[in-house]
Amino acid sequence: MEGIINVLKPPGMTSHDVIYWIRKNINIKKAGHTGTLDPGAAGVLPVCIGKATKIIPYINENKKVYRAKIVFGEITDTQDKYGQVLKKSNPDFTISQLYKAFNAFTGKIKQKPSIYSAIKVKGKRLYDYARQGQGDLVDIPIREVYIYNIKLIYHKIPEYAFIEVECSKGTYIRTLCSDIGDFLGCGAHMGFLLRTSTGDFNLKTSITLEEIEIKNKKNHIEDILLPLDYSLNPYPKIYIKESAKKSLINGNSIYPQGIITDLKKFNTDSIVTTYINNKLSAIGKIQYDNDNDRYYFKSLRVLL
Repeated sequence: MEGIINVLKPPGMTSHDVIYWIRKNINIKKAGHTGTLDPGAAGVLPVCIGKATKIIPYINENKKVYRAKIVFGEITDTQDKYGQVLKKSNPDFTISQLYKAFNAFTGKIKQKPSIYSAIKVKGKRLYDYARQGQGDLVDIPIREVYIYNIKLIYHKIPEYAFIEVECSKGTYIRTLCSDIGDFLGCGAHMGFLLRTSTGDFNLKTSITLEEIEIKNKKNHIEDILLPLDYSLNPYPKIYIKESAKKSLINGNSIYPQGIITDLKKFNTDSIVTTYINNKLSAIGKIQYDNDNDRYYFKSLRVLL
């Protein structure tokens, strides 16, 4: 069994919990998710099954969309409602000031996530440092992310606001909520989070765990499996001859005599997907052999 399931993760489960549930309930050994969601969050969580786990680093997730609730006047150590309240205040701002805050955090911004985040520092998750009382001993890395748009969905200003955020991969929405609160001078935390899309995967086509269980009991799990190349559209395709299949399986580079597509139109180090008889066979790079003046394909992940 191989493919991708667009899972609708429920709140209360970690992303790893979802993987464990899928492995156990549909009886498979290999499964992995493409991007962590906080335990309290819900939404789109693509899960790769079987050989699809090999393509996780290449799946298109450059743009994500979230719905979130900002609760103003309360700062927590985790930047969300599950943390300890560190400070309270009486928020006092207008809608126009809120929009000004949105504008300030649109475009390329820098974020310093909470110590209770999953970022690794020196091989250890930040939340592990926090749980072990070592939060003061680690420098939280500042990261650069891109916010394409912040849209106000509903509000009861100055108490709370529901927003929709379109952003780049790696953005921490709870940090964004906290930073907007700081900008307004009252502090804030995230009270709710729903991921509505990530790359080519969206909420409308997502599948609940209950639906997965029903499909599995009816032996129809294949009905909800998306193909391996479902989200590899950004990468150009090249076609390889059947005669080169064994070399590809053995991890050898494939030279022009084994390739149908003209490689001269690609730049060196371009990531491409390869097909044999219209079936995805590998992901790799176009390389150039200076000694023999020829381009060739070097595989990074073989899917045969």
